[in-house]
Amino acid sequence: MTAHLVQNWTVRKPVARSRGGIVATQNRIAGEAGARILAAGGNAVDAAVATGFALAAVEPWNSGLGGVGHMLVYLARENRVEVVDFGPVSPRALDPADYPLTGGITRDLFAWPTVKDDRNVHGPLSIAVPGHVDGLGLALEKFGSMKLAEVMQPAIEFADQGIAVDWYLTLKVATMAKELSRYPATRDIWLPHGLPPVTPIDTPLARLHLTGLADTLRRLARAGRRDFYEGEISNKIINDINMLGGILAAEDLKNYRARIVAPLETEYRGARIALAPGLTAGPSMVRALSALGASNLRAGGPHADAFLAYAKVLREAYAERLQTMGETSDRRDPSSTTHLNVIDRHGNMVALTQTLLSVFGSKVVLPSTGILMNNGIMWFDPRPGQPNSLAPNKRPLTNMCPLIARRHDGRPWFAIGASGGRRIFPAVFQIASFLIDHGMTLEDAIHHPRIDASGGDTVGIDPRLPDAIQKALAEKFPVAQTELVVYPTNFACPSAVFNDHTDGTHYGIADVMSPWSGAVAEDQ
Repeated sequence: MTAHLVQNWTVRKPVARSRGGIVATQNRIAGEAGARILAAGGNAVDAAVATGFALAAVEPWNSGLGGVGHMLVYLARENRVEVVDFGPVSPRALDPADYPLTGGITRDLFAWPTVKDDRNVHGPLSIAVPGHVDGLGLALEKFGSMKLAEVMQPAIEFADQGIAVDWYLTLKVATMAKELSRYPATRDIWLPHGLPPVTPIDTPLARLHLTGLADTLRRLARAGRRDFYEGEISNKIINDINMLGGILAAEDLKNYRARIVAPLETEYRGARIALAPGLTAGPSMVRALSALGASNLRAGGPHADAFLAYAKVLREAYAERLQTMGETSDRRDPSSTTHLNVIDRHGNMVALTQTLLSVFGSKVVLPSTGILMNNGIMWFDPRPGQPNSLAPNKRPLTNMCPLIARRHDGRPWFAIGASGGRRIFPAVFQIASFLIDHGMTLEDAIHHPRIDASGGDTVGIDPRLPDAIQKALAEKFPVAQTELVVYPTNFACPSAVFNDHTDGTHYGIADVMSPWSGAVAEDQ
């Protein structure tokens, strides 16, 4: 049977260049907010926090106030990296017995066994404690130079305007319409008249208003981040979740604290690589880089030898990850994450990954606040006795992989990350190798075709790779052609910023196939 390959075009994203700061993100409008902060004198953290909050209003299905994440911060003056961990934690009242297995399993090889009513996938029982607000607020407090109210102003403006209903928004909502229809407040916003929103042809773009979100953002800007956890916003969150039958309690929010931790660092071919530690993809990345470092890759590539090494290393890393750490993926519900990077005029850098986990998270919009909540409980293994099993007040294993690289002399090099669930780590790994091992420009590295070896039976091959590389991979591994398309996201969606040490020019670029992605310079 002939493979169903549908793409017949060449797509490129423009690279941003500047001697000043740049923001690269999956949503260019949010990136413009960050660039605005840089132009006003803010540093990389100020811009990242502004962009991170703005995404709640302009790309709400991927991240927002109800989400979680990890931020890496490179401080140029001190030549050090810090990690802001605002990852998910399960509620204290969680009882694994409330998530009984039904005996089914999804078609995906590494999917979780099915839980009754999919209550770990969507709905009020799928919600983990959201760390987004405390994490961004803590980063700003420790490493920023501006006030919370200043950096939140763009997000408030975007929420007041409403999100533009273009074809991509219609596509996103249509693909999840069945799930969004389950919960009244969600349905009222995202499915007006019971159908996905559509702007009629030859008319100005309609605007979809995320009811309540602008007022919540205004309250946060005025009252501070802890209001989300032990103030008026907290009370509204808990009241709504109680009404929906959820278990997240006031104690969970009150006791939540984002934390600043030391990065996981490793040397790789003259580069100092910093990653998020613990229950992220960071430890797997360190192992993979160590294994790749033992390979003698031909110069001027990547050639077939590089992709053979990538496939081998990634398959081994994922075999270990799945066996010892319990990570998996449920392809019934596509991952929903966003990543952004910032470099400022002083060389400070940020790599920030934030997520709701699945597209539209738990599918639950809280009616009193307009907050779309995460479904972080799906990160846990519902089977008892496993490394990542469901338990109360516990952190699950996640796929986030923000990375910051410095040169051997300590000068900033690049910040990178991606969205895309378990495909994140393979993408960041390959692009880092393109830059370090093969000396590619940032623009060429992001546009170069990749493979995906993220734990399945086969190695996914972008058919744009040269025939010689495809043939070499097919001789060693079971392979499948996997197109890079707008939908579905068969590969991770990376973005990065880059410091050219030869002349001090900064570069930024975002995911090639994401229609909303872009990099914005402060002087653009």
